[in-house]
Amino acid sequence: MKGSKKRVVSKPSSSRTIVKANPNDNKSVTIEPPIVSSYNDQIRPLLDTVDRMRNLNVMKEGIQLPTIVVVGDQSSGKSSVLESLAGISLPRGQGICTRVPLVMRLQGSTSSEPEIWLEYSDKVVQTDEEHIAEAISAATDVIAGSSKGVSDAPLTLHVKKAGAPDLTMVDLPGITRVPVKGQPENIHEQISGMIMKYIKPQESIILNVLSATVDFTTCESIRMSRQVDKTGERTLAVVTKADMAPEGLLQKVTADDVSIGLGYVCVRNRVGEETYKEARDQEELLFKTHPMLSMIDENIVGLPVLAQKLIHIQTTMISRCLPEIVRKIKHKMETADLELKKLPMVMTSTGEALMTLMDIIASAKESLLRILIQGDFSEFPDNHGMHGTARLADMLSKFSDDLQAKPKQVREFLMDEIKVLEECKCVGLPNFIPRSAFMAILSQHVDDIHAKPVEFIKNIWDYIEVVLSSIITKYSENFPQVQPSIKRAGRNLMSKIKEQSVDRVIQIVEMEKLTDYTCSPEYMKSWTEKIDAQKSFVDAVLNDKMKPDSFSVNGFGSVKISHLREYHAHLLQQAFDMKMRITSYWKIVLRRIVDNLALYLQLSVKYLVNTQFQKEIVAEMVDPKGGGGVERMLEESPSVASKREKLKKSIKVLKESKDAVAAIVDQ
Repeated sequence: MKGSKKRVVSKPSSSRTIVKANPNDNKSVTIEPPIVSSYNDQIRPLLDTVDRMRNLNVMKEGIQLPTIVVVGDQSSGKSSVLESLAGISLPRGQGICTRVPLVMRLQGSTSSEPEIWLEYSDKVVQTDEEHIAEAISAATDVIAGSSKGVSDAPLTLHVKKAGAPDLTMVDLPGITRVPVKGQPENIHEQISGMIMKYIKPQESIILNVLSATVDFTTCESIRMSRQVDKTGERTLAVVTKADMAPEGLLQKVTADDVSIGLGYVCVRNRVGEETYKEARDQEELLFKTHPMLSMIDENIVGLPVLAQKLIHIQTTMISRCLPEIVRKIKHKMETADLELKKLPMVMTSTGEALMTLMDIIASAKESLLRILIQGDFSEFPDNHGMHGTARLADMLSKFSDDLQAKPKQVREFLMDEIKVLEECKCVGLPNFIPRSAFMAILSQHVDDIHAKPVEFIKNIWDYIEVVLSSIITKYSENFPQVQPSIKRAGRNLMSKIKEQSVDRVIQIVEMEKLTDYTCSPEYMKSWTEKIDAQKSFVDAVLNDKMKPDSFSVNGFGSVKISHLREYHAHLLQQAFDMKMRITSYWKIVLRRIVDNLALYLQLSVKYLVNTQFQKEIVAEMVDPKGGGGVERMLEESPSVASKREKLKKSIKVLKESKDAVAAIVDQ
């Protein structure tokens, strides 16, 4: 009875809710389904296997299943075709009747009593032939809302009935271009997107429902199916309303202007209160006696022919796809299992947490050893920023070039030396250079480049900090609850090392101001070569009658000399001598600074990796004042827990799908 209340009962084999509609309704309705010869022994096991995998939602794991997808423009007669195939009544009315993907699972039965039920949102709703349309409408309202909007959440209709073909089809909303009252403005885009989602997979069979009353080339459903199936090898067309537009129908289905690779089947829709048997009898009579329609080949007319074609096409597609489905399931299972094994174990004690922390630090240490010391970049082959030894060498080379680059001549030639000599002069022989003057000039040179080595070492440790952070992130990614603590400990270590290194580099540079010393013979060789020009230089300044404005000096090029004519010869000799000495010695000083920094860098990086990294980070992590990092490792992060649960569910679904398909593949 339509007014009776629905009651909820438990289904013995499932935890899902079952809603039984009209359980006490004994009213009997005689609805004869189409007479279809189904190959149950061959087909049913295939369909059961695919339906079992569909029930398991294996498609969410990226495994596409062979599916007959029913598409058509609005009012193309799509619902009538499906009603006739299933022998049941579907919702009718103005506008969009199908607002969600309706998965129709049809199965022949030897019982005289049909079994009909709906599945959606983890519920099972039992119904009967009289109330099926109402039950579908009610379920659709639950899924898509009571307005006229659509949803891509599926509704599954099971029909187990004598004479029903063994088919599983997905009926999609009819394509509409203009929204009506109560529909969103983008209803066309929503429906088009839903249709494309279902027909795009190569495993989908497209059942395109076309009305004989329209030009096939203008149908939106044809345009969409051709986008994903250009040759039509996956598309079968069923032409409805043949009795309403018989003129030219033969030419339409034989010319095939729209590339329907699997062919056409012409049918007559059920009219008025006709039973399904009466409708089929009228259809058979129409195609035998109508002067135009009788000319169409009998192998492409009638609902029984359509059912047989669909059964054959579906069986062929399933048989063809199963081996690939098995391969994909196996691959997905292996991938998911590998990902699950990579996840950290669930820890139950502080000891386990500490051991895990030590493993993280040890793995990170080995990675740093390969990257910063051994020059092994196999861990990050395409990330050049992580090729540590190469980048450190680049930075050192750039620093060396920059430090030893010839400085621009800011002041006039020899004026710095003359100024210092005049301030350092004392009572004594005129041809001796005061050592204090040499050290003063040397000190000025050191002060001029003092910032460069400091900046270099800071840049070095900034780079190493980036490498360290990336390594820590990689090896602690499964422990987001403590990853910030480990990274903070890494930053603290880097800050400490950077401060120590800056102090050490300042010492290396300041040492050059303490004394002038080198055991390198290059100093004397260079000075001797340069001092040879001393006499000719002084003569050019003071004695040359031509009074030249410039003079070519080895290592300096052409220099201005006119400003020097006011000074005495012995001062010019001393200034020139000191210039040549400081120039020869300064090259050695700069190289010594580069060498010292290179050796110190190698030593400090090695010390960081082999000793400081593990010692300092572990100490900070186990320190209760540092936030109890080890204890927090006992708390599995929500993201990891969610990923673990998701992988377990995926593996379970894939394993059950594999078991379901194994037997049928053997057959």
